Amino acid sequence: MADHKEYWSTESDQGSIRISEDVVASIAALSASETKGVSGLYSSLTSDIVGFISKKNLSKGVRIELGDDDTVKVEIGFLALFGYNICDVAKEVQENVKSSIESMTGLRVVEINVHVGGVTFKPSASAEEKAEPAPSETETPAETADAE
Repeated sequence: MADHKEYWSTESDQGSIRISEDVVASIAALSASETKGVSGLYSSLTSDIVGFISKKNLSKGVRIELGDDDTVKVEIGFLALFGYNICDVAKEVQENVKSSIESMTGLRVVEINVHVGGVTFKPSASAEEKAEPAPSETETPAETADAE
């Protein structure tokens, strides 16, 4: 994003409304992150992989360009989850991002460019099994007293 923040603004008889490009970017990032098959956001400019743990960095993989006539162009980069059809996931990201921005801001999305920066893998089943405690470790004190 640019060093200076741009705002979409409108005037009415009740006052003015200003929406920051950061707000639009956050909406896009959140809707992309909720798409099945998306593992995280990817910023191709800085080669950063952005996790969804920190909401502060949520929009790092998103660029917004506010245009005339209440329009917006979006560039978003993400990491695909292995096993999903990347083209289908990318199209779903485009649809989700467009729908979210238009319904939440009233802006008209005219373009969404998607960049897939890589593929990530789910943790293996053996790693998940190691993380679960064995049944003997989960016995309650009452169960161990009955066994004696």
